[in-house]
Amino acid sequence: MAEKRKGGNVVNTVWGIAEPLAEALGLILWDVRFVKEGANWYLRIVIDKEGGVNIDDCVAMNDALDAPLDEADPIQQSYNLQVMSAGLERELTRDFHFAAYTGERIILKLRAAFNGAKLHKCVLRGYENGDVTVEFDDGAEHRFPKNEVSVVKADDFPEDF
Repeated sequence: MAEKRKGGNVVNTVWGIAEPLAEALGLILWDVRFVKEGANWYLRIVIDKEGGVNIDDCVAMNDALDAPLDEADPIQQSYNLQVMSAGLERELTRDFHFAAYTGERIILKLRAAFNGAKLHKCVLRGYENGDVTVEFDDGAEHRFPKNEVSVVKADDFPEDF
């Protein structure tokens, strides 16, 4: 789960280019995704900042990336560059995401049902080697191996379930 993505070499190269640019703009590089949807490839740069990201932040990051990406030329095929906010209910995929959300409410989607459901709202208590430890509302804790976890997201609407 964490740190692994399709297009890994591209993602790692672009991450190395994008992270210092984001920091210089006062942004946090949340994620880099290189994905194929239909016939098209997309390079998605996901950013965040304290107080939230606005369109000007996305434009600034896009403009900052333009020349360095052209110079490095890490992608062989044509692609669409998209810069976007991490948004609400952001997906937690990287180690630093889990560290930032330890002690916070999350949405945990499992590959198979646990206690009669695949989807759980709970508190993130730990993350180690891809395994996720959570606390349920009744106080019970459980550790889920990474191969049992489908998706982990921030729970920005804890009362809606």
